Amino acid sequence: MFAHANLRTEGLGGLTTFVSMAYIIVVNPAILGFAGIPHGPSTVATILTAAFGTLLMGLYANRPIAVAPYMGENAFIAFGLAAFGITWQQRLGAVFVSGVIFFIITILGIRTWLAEAVSPSMKHSFAAGIGLFLTFIGLFESGIVKSAQAVPVQLGDVRSATTLLAVFGFIVIAALMYRRVPGAILIGIVITAIAGVLLGVGKAPKAIAALPYDLSPIALKLDVVSILRVSFLPILLTLFLMSLLDTLGTLVALDTVTGGKGDLKKPMLVDALSCMFSGLVGTSTSGAYIESSTGIREGARTGLASVVTAALFALSLFFIPLFEPMQSLQYAYAPALMIVGMLMLNAVTKIDFDDLTELVPAFTTVIVMVFTFNIANGLTAGLVLYPIMKLLAGRARELRAGTIVLAVLCAVYYVFGLPH
Repeated sequence: MFAHANLRTEGLGGLTTFVSMAYIIVVNPAILGFAGIPHGPSTVATILTAAFGTLLMGLYANRPIAVAPYMGENAFIAFGLAAFGITWQQRLGAVFVSGVIFFIITILGIRTWLAEAVSPSMKHSFAAGIGLFLTFIGLFESGIVKSAQAVPVQLGDVRSATTLLAVFGFIVIAALMYRRVPGAILIGIVITAIAGVLLGVGKAPKAIAALPYDLSPIALKLDVVSILRVSFLPILLTLFLMSLLDTLGTLVALDTVTGGKGDLKKPMLVDALSCMFSGLVGTSTSGAYIESSTGIREGARTGLASVVTAALFALSLFFIPLFEPMQSLQYAYAPALMIVGMLMLNAVTKIDFDDLTELVPAFTTVIVMVFTFNIANGLTAGLVLYPIMKLLAGRARELRAGTIVLAVLCAVYYVFGLPH
């Protein structure tokens, strides 16, 4: 399989990809903690999912693409579902079911068909809205903004040590990214955490290495049966669409960089299996990571690079004590959320601002997503409004069958679901 691979180049590519995305070991458990999932087991689940999905991507799909729990989807699981009052077991059940749906439609060959039914402007509005959503979470967790009574939000205590540390962390990560330093986000988190320890607002690691946490408190604890009802349709639909578009967009972009092999069925199957695995072990929806492009820039072209990345994730299981303190330091990981949100906001520039039938639903998606603090609200509102705008403009011919299907499913959210 790797007969023509350059071992040194693929190894360097795999290492670079790992360093670039290892921040997920800190950030994902920290976010899922708000859903009630315990940090220790959640960290193990995050690492196992990354190792499993990335190894499968290397051995089965032979692509230098890493897989891990998605940013955005984890925020939806933790924050977007809070108003539903559902348990974390049900949330994991939704992750698993969405993975099963991904697998079925990939096997049937309709996953791409559905993705193509969403216009480019709408796809980019999803990314932009989720980016702003993550940014807002980062601002709130860092203390830069806070809730208020007279107004929805207001400026926080910008003179406090923790808030200033968050600002410092944001600047450090941005500066490292400008210098194209591999692993800029993780390095920024570590530097900020160290600064916090030195200032007395954080605790240093108690150890360097240790055996992994017991996964039994969350593994196989998903609740599938209770979510298979109409009121849960918006949850499944949102997870489905977010991962569908995230994965397809990432795979297409990375496939182009690696030479355009074209056939994405194997990587998509890996994504589906990884998502199912996520729900089983106890973490959020996973899929291909755009940070894989850093390893590709170092020359990675085959699945051997992914095998190296997966091995490094597996090895990190024994160094959780180094990552764990940072999961409770909001000022350390909040800047990472803001940086990721900033990068996703670039999608706004790709929305067609000259066509109101594209702009209105795209704009609605973004503002409803952010100002109702719910990704599902924005996503469904935009998809319902899109065909309405086309029909009112007399441009029904531009609508695809899949567009109508998605709009009807989204309308069910407001008619029979639990909008909030």
